[in-house]
Amino acid sequence: MTTTTTSSPPDSRAGGTDNNSRERAPRGGGGRGGGGGFGPARIDPEDRAQLAESPVRMARVLQLFRPHRGPLLTVTAIIVGTSVAGLASPFLLREIIDVALPRQDVELLVIMVSLMLAVTVITSLLGVLQTWIASTVGERVMHTLRTRVFEHLQRQSMSFFTRTRSGEVTSRLTNDIGGMQAVVTTTATSIATNVTTVIATAIAMIALSWQLSLFTLLVLPPAIWLTRRVATMRREMTLQQQRRMADLTNQIDEGLSVSGVLLTKTMGAGRASARRFADTSAELVDLALRSELAGRWRMATMSIIFAAIPALIYLVAGLPITGGRLSIGTLIAFATLQGSIFRPLMGLLNVAAQWIASMALFSRIFGYLDTETDVGEPNDPVSVDRTAIRGEVRIADVDYRYPGSETDAVADVDLTVPAGSSLALVGATGSGKSTLASMVARLRDPSRGTVTIDGHDLRTLSAETVADLVGVVTQETYLVHGTIADNLRIAAPDATDDQLWRSLEIAQIDDLVAALPRGLDTVVGARGQRFSGGEQQRLAIARVVLRDPPILVLDEATSALDNSTERRLQAALDSLSRGRTTITIAHRLSTIERADQIAVLDHGRVIELGTDGDLRRRAGSYARLAGATADDEQDRAGTA
Repeated sequence: MTTTTTSSPPDSRAGGTDNNSRERAPRGGGGRGGGGGFGPARIDPEDRAQLAESPVRMARVLQLFRPHRGPLLTVTAIIVGTSVAGLASPFLLREIIDVALPRQDVELLVIMVSLMLAVTVITSLLGVLQTWIASTVGERVMHTLRTRVFEHLQRQSMSFFTRTRSGEVTSRLTNDIGGMQAVVTTTATSIATNVTTVIATAIAMIALSWQLSLFTLLVLPPAIWLTRRVATMRREMTLQQQRRMADLTNQIDEGLSVSGVLLTKTMGAGRASARRFADTSAELVDLALRSELAGRWRMATMSIIFAAIPALIYLVAGLPITGGRLSIGTLIAFATLQGSIFRPLMGLLNVAAQWIASMALFSRIFGYLDTETDVGEPNDPVSVDRTAIRGEVRIADVDYRYPGSETDAVADVDLTVPAGSSLALVGATGSGKSTLASMVARLRDPSRGTVTIDGHDLRTLSAETVADLVGVVTQETYLVHGTIADNLRIAAPDATDDQLWRSLEIAQIDDLVAALPRGLDTVVGARGQRFSGGEQQRLAIARVVLRDPPILVLDEATSALDNSTERRLQAALDSLSRGRTTITIAHRLSTIERADQIAVLDHGRVIELGTDGDLRRRAGSYARLAGATADDEQDRAGTA
C-alpha cells in the first residue's frame, strides 16, 4: 500500500498564512499492499498537527465522491471478486498435485491447468479495469478540486497574495491536489484490497490446515517486525534525500532564473553559489550510497524471510503433531497462501498513517476553499449599462486597516472626482496613496465607508464589471511569456490586429513593434525581459487602451525611469487619460501640476486638497513636496 504525502507548505487558514513557514520536502511513500514495497508508513507529525488544527468531516470528503458512486461500487465489487477468485489457484494446485498427477488423469490435469490460467487472466483483466475506473474517478475529483481552488483563489483580495508565498499556492494546487488521485487509486483501493485479501486468505488457510494456520500466527509477527525495522533505515535515507533534493531544486530555481543570474553576476556571488550547489550535490551522493546500502539490507532481509517461512512450514508439516495428516498438495497450497498473506498484512499495518496522511491532504485543500475572501462577489450583482457610465468616483468616509495591523493605513478620507477630471495623490512613502488607489479598482474593500462609481457601490458590482470600468497601470508591469499579441489580448480576447495596432499607437510604441521582424508575434520573454522597463510600461498601457475604461488608476507608472523614457511614457499616459476620470499617484511635478485636484496624504489622512496654485499659496505640506520634487527633477535633468 502506498502512502502518498506530497510536498506541501504549512497551511494558510481563513485567518491567513504564516510568512515564516517554509516549504516541506516531499515525504516518502510507505509499504504497498498487494505486491509492492514494505516501507513502514509512520504517521507524520505535521499531518497529525494539520488535522488537529483543521479537522476534516468525513461527510465532506464523501460529498466529493458522491457523483461517482456507481464507478466506486463497481471498483469495490471488482476488488472483492478479484481477491476471492485469486484464492482458487492454491486449491487448483492441490488438486493437481494430490489427484491429477498421481492418477495420471490427463483430462483432470488439463481442466485444472486451464482453470488456473483462466483465474490469472480474469484477475489480471479485472485489475486493469479496476485501475482504469479508479484512476478515472481520481482524475475527475482532482480536476473538480483543482478548478474550484483556482477559481476561489482568483477571487481573493490582494492582501491574501501579499501575505502568502506564491510557492505555497503552487504546491497546494499541484502537489496536494495531485495527491488526491492516490487517495482513490492507491490508498482507498489498497486498503479495500488488503482487507478482503487477508480475510479471504485467512479463511482459506484455516480450511486447509488449522494447525499450520496457528503456526503462521507465531511466525508472521516477528517477520513483519524485522521487515519494518530494516525498511525504516531506507525510509530515513529517502527522507533526507528528498530534503536535500528540495534544497538543490531551490538553488537551481534561485540561481538560474533571470533575476537570480543577474543578482549573482552583479554581486560577484558566482563562486559562493557554485560552492553551495556543490556541497548539496555532494550530500546527495553520500545519501544515495547509504540509501542503496540500506536497500540492499532490506532486500536481503526480505529474501531471508521469504525463504525461511516456507521452510519452517515444511518443517512443522513433518512434525508428529501434523505428520501424515497433510497431503503434499495441501502443504504446497498452504505455503502459497501463507506467502501471499504477508504483503497485505504489511499494508494493513500502514492504514493509520495512510488515513491521517490522506485526511491531511483534504484538510490542506479545504483550508484554501474555506479561506474567506476580503473582496467577495455580491450575491446579486448590479447590472450597469457601460455606455451610460460617466465615471464619477466618490470616496466617502473611507478607512482601511491591513489584517493584523493596529493602525489604519487610510482614515477618514472623503473625496469626489467628477467624471472626466483628474485627481493626483501625493505624500511621503507609506502615506496611504497606493492603498487608497487600490480601493478604487476594488483590489481591496474599505474597512469603513464606501467607494462608488456614478453612485454604484463597488461592492454591489461584479469583479468583471469593475475591471471593465477601471483600468490600472502600475509601476510593476507584468507581461506573460507569450507574444505581444497574446499579452494585449488578455484585455480583449476578440480584438482584431487593427485594434491592437491602434492601442499600440496610443501607447506610442507602435513604431517599435512594427520594426521588429515578427511584429505582433514577437515573444516578449519571461516577464517581458525582451523589452526595457519603459517599453514594458507602454505595452501595459496599450493593454489598458484595449479595454477602453472610463476610469484610470495610474500608480507611479513613470517612476524609476530615465528622463527620456519617462517623457515618452508620460506622453502615452496623457493620450490614454484624455476624456477619462483619472486618479494618479506620481512624483513628476508636471503631472501633479496639471491635475484638477491634488490630495496630500499623511499617515492615511487627507491633510490638504486643492489645485496646484491653491496649495502652493498655502505654503504647507504640498508646497514643500513640490519644492523638493522640483529640485529632484533638476538634479536628474543635470545628470541625464
